[in-house]
Amino acid sequence: MQWWQTIVLGVVEGLTEFLPVSSTGHLTIAEDLMHLGTGDLGVTAYTAIIQVGAIAAAVIYFWRDIVRIVVSFATGLFSAAERQRPEWRLSVAVVLGSIPIAVIGLVFKHMIETTLRSLWWVAAGLLLWSLVMVVAERVATQRRREGEVAAKDGLIIGLVQCIALVPGVSRSGATISAGLLRGLDRVTATRMSFFLGIPALTAAGILEALSGHKDVASTVGLGPTAVGVIVSFVVAYASIAWLLRYVSRHSIVVFVWYRVALGALLAAGLVTGLLSAT
Repeated sequence: MQWWQTIVLGVVEGLTEFLPVSSTGHLTIAEDLMHLGTGDLGVTAYTAIIQVGAIAAAVIYFWRDIVRIVVSFATGLFSAAERQRPEWRLSVAVVLGSIPIAVIGLVFKHMIETTLRSLWWVAAGLLLWSLVMVVAERVATQRRREGEVAAKDGLIIGLVQCIALVPGVSRSGATISAGLLRGLDRVTATRMSFFLGIPALTAAGILEALSGHKDVASTVGLGPTAVGVIVSFVVAYASIAWLLRYVSRHSIVVFVWYRVALGALLAAGLVTGLLSAT
């Protein structure tokens, strides 16, 4: 992998990780266009490791919220009064919502890194989940605020987050849609997407760093990998700030049109042979 390719992938990761357009799908497409081999274990591990940059951006951006959630959860374990506060319910929702994807991700790790890396899965995920996003926006009441988030919300959104293990679905697209369907307002649903994404992405990045560091070292190199992490951090931070401002005033349907167009182009490229599935 050339240095410019690591920079391109870092930009793609940072730009798409938190937007409801599927970072995995875009990374897979970018790898295919640059002839890197989407099935290469080193490349697969690299794309997971550079998520660390995006995670760091989210942690810094939401640092005060993270501290508030962690402190409330720890305090609530020993204080009945704390367990009556909205912060405690939010913290429990985040903890419960983080469990499903950890379990499913470990159980199906091999399939996720091999079979699901096909561009056919990416095209299907982009197109099919777009329908769910449209429905979520159409039926959303947006009556509930962050102070009304309950444990059940976290668990349901966390279960839906597992669907995003299929490339093209988009983790943020899945969780924001689930939040809207639960009656949360768009900003709260988006913030929940970030809160649930931080532990999920952190676990995935650490797991890949431990299990795939040799593949990355031999295929990509530690220097280029570090560059990819830094680039993804800078771009992701800007992306987070923009997305939160955007959803406070607009629906997520604009992302649907992009997803459908990309999915259709991808499918056409696969059918005509302009693109290879793996």
